[in-house]
Formats: sequence, structure tokens, C-alpha cells
Amino acid sequence: MNEGSNKKALNDEAKHEGCSMGPKDISDEDIFKAMKEMEGYLDITPGDFKEIYRHAYEHALNRLLRALPAKEVMSKGVVAVDMDTPLKDVAEAMARRGISGVPVLDQNQAVVGVISERDFLNAFGPAGAKSFMEVLAICLAGTGCIAVTARKQKAKEIMTSPPICVREETAVSEIARLFAEKRINRVPVTDRNGKLVGIVSRADIVRYSFLYNPVP
Repeated sequence: MNEGSNKKALNDEAKHEGCSMGPKDISDEDIFKAMKEMEGYLDITPGDFKEIYRHAYEHALNRLLRALPAKEVMSKGVVAVDMDTPLKDVAEAMARRGISGVPVLDQNQAVVGVISERDFLNAFGPAGAKSFMEVLAICLAGTGCIAVTARKQKAKEIMTSPPICVREETAVSEIARLFAEKRINRVPVTDRNGKLVGIVSRADIVRYSFLYNPVP
């Protein structure tokens, strides 16, 4: 997936996040006033000015996103679990914080896996289950719920491993590409020793990007 596709995907998500004023909000009156304030003669129409500005704006934003490292946008207050954390506690932590995934750490605080809602669905639902409601429907239709047997299971038993991680210096544009290609919503950020230092989600990128970039 190319850079333009990554940017469009973030634009689509940002419609639900809100954004600041951008090129599409500039009126012809704004442009006339700006041109009058500039010294010398400008042989350019307001429409030409707006088009040049839009392209320059997008190039500048893409340049910033290519150079921007993960450490500048990551969230540091990360909810993580140990390999031996009971699945009941993992589910409760995810529900309490309203998140869809958590990193799993070993005794050295290194990231060894990730547990997402998808992992729970794969573990407790029938093959190919696509939603929680589908799993719930099957539980209610049967004599017992398969999730009950999970009370004694631990994080390491259903986590996805090895995890997809990025380093602190990984560019945000690369992280956006990973989100699109791997169909994931968040990625742990590690230091050189593999220890967890933060996490970057789609929302983190959207919040940073759309402080400056409008939804077209």
C-alpha cells in the first residue's frame, strides 16, 4: 500500500476524530487579503493560489510524517500484562480501559506477544467467527459457554507471538503502512533491548496528523 493510500485511510478515520482548519477552509476573500499584504505584483488567480497551497501543504505534511519518529506520537501510559496473567484479568483490564489490545511481557519486561479482541474470538469462538455477538449467540444456543473453561487459562496461551513491534525511531509513515498491511490498530514501541517503552495506535497518528492536516 502506497503513501497516498495510507494518508487516505487516516483521513477516513479522522472524520470521526475531528480536525483543525486546513486548505479547504480558505476562502477567496482570505486569499485576496493575503495577496494585498504581499509586496510586488502577483500574476496569479485566487484559484491558482489555493491549488499551489494545497499541494505544498500536502508535500510538507508527508515530509513531516516520513521523518516523525514513533517516540513523538506514542502513548507512554501503556496497559500491559504478564505471560502468566489470567485471561479473566486480561479481559477485565481491556474492558476497564476501553482498549482492544494489550502487549504481553516476560519477566524482563520485553514484549513477547500481543493479545487483541481477535485473539479472544479465535480462542473461544468457532473457526471463522468474526464478531463477539457471533460467539455470544453460539454460547447462548449451547448448554454451556466455552469461555467458562478459560478462567484457568493465561495470557501466554492465546497471545499472538512473535508480536509486531516498532522501535522508538521508526517513522510514523512506516507505522501507518504496517497498520494497513497487517490490519492491526496498535503496535508496541520497544527500545534496543526489546523492552516496552510505549504504544502507537491509529488514534495517536490521527490526533497528531490532523492538528495540521484537514479532511479533504
